[in-house]
Amino acid sequence: MRTVERTRFVDATPAELDRLLSPSAILEHEGTFSTVESTAGDEGTRVTARGGGVEAMFAFQTLDDGFEYRQVGQRGPFEFMETTLTYAAENHGSEVRVRSTVSLGLPLPALSDRLAAWKRRGELDRLLDGLAAEV
Repeated sequence: MRTVERTRFVDATPAELDRLLSPSAILEHEGTFSTVESTAGDEGTRVTARGGGVEAMFAFQTLDDGFEYRQVGQRGPFEFMETTLTYAAENHGSEVRVRSTVSLGLPLPALSDRLAAWKRRGELDRLLDGLAAEV
């Protein structure tokens, strides 16, 4: 497994980010998937998404300062993917931090997990770029 972390300042307060961010919005900003279905329940939100010929399900939990989410089930690009997105007030805006741990679960894990981290790093950069452009 590999862990990737990205941080970015965005010109929005934590309260504005609370209103702007949702599980579907997060996945859309990552740029790999489009939301097909979103179901909220007592244990969080489950989002089914499609992209690049792959369908995956993600389980989201709302935190006081962001979201925690992971890929669930047997479908999806990763064998394991878990991400935490948090934000905190800073200089009349917010510092947004995204930390993700991924694994492809293939032979030669040193190489395949490095590839998974590279892919995930690009998704996290797109997420933060999209969020910064939207506010």
